[in-house]
Amino acid sequence: MADTLRPDLAVIAQNIAPGSRVLDIGCGDGSLMAELVERQGVDARGLEIDAAQVERCVARGLSVVQGDADSDLADYPDKAFDYTILSQTLQTAARPDRMLDELLRVGRQAFVSFPNFAHWRTRSALMLGGRMPVTRALPVSWYETKNIHHVTIVDFRELVAAKGVRVERSWFFSGGHEIGPPAVNWRAEFALFQLSR
Repeated sequence: MADTLRPDLAVIAQNIAPGSRVLDIGCGDGSLMAELVERQGVDARGLEIDAAQVERCVARGLSVVQGDADSDLADYPDKAFDYTILSQTLQTAARPDRMLDELLRVGRQAFVSFPNFAHWRTRSALMLGGRMPVTRALPVSWYETKNIHHVTIVDFRELVAAKGVRVERSWFFSGGHEIGPPAVNWRAEFALFQLSR
């Protein structure tokens, strides 16, 4: 099943220790949670804002509650989970800096993935067309997007450094495949970081 997951989710699934306690924030339809539960015996919980997605998860037998990560993570105790996961959601948070603090308060480690707004296609759309881009990684028009913070890989590295957060590992993706680290701020459509404090 891992081969049917989005590339960043497949990498996360490969790097979660069996039997761990996991909180998947913005878990969507629960694909990653189902993989972790079925293949690795993980105690996976989910937090999702979209009621229809919560209903799908619950129908699959997954433990998911409806909630808003911007406010509801405060209800979770310190270090309640081995891992917290925030995939393709950081840029939609009201305050990504505070969200990062909460992820690492609630979990011992965190996986965070996000679209890289410095990707060359995004830069080209702005420079040559003068318009907000619609790309594989950013598939909707500016007025439809939930993205309120346009983060780049360089921006994210600076944020974690300023907060004293340790980057355990990082992965970068383009065209649905993992790519090597040279010039990733220009080449990567999205990034994934494993973090700890």
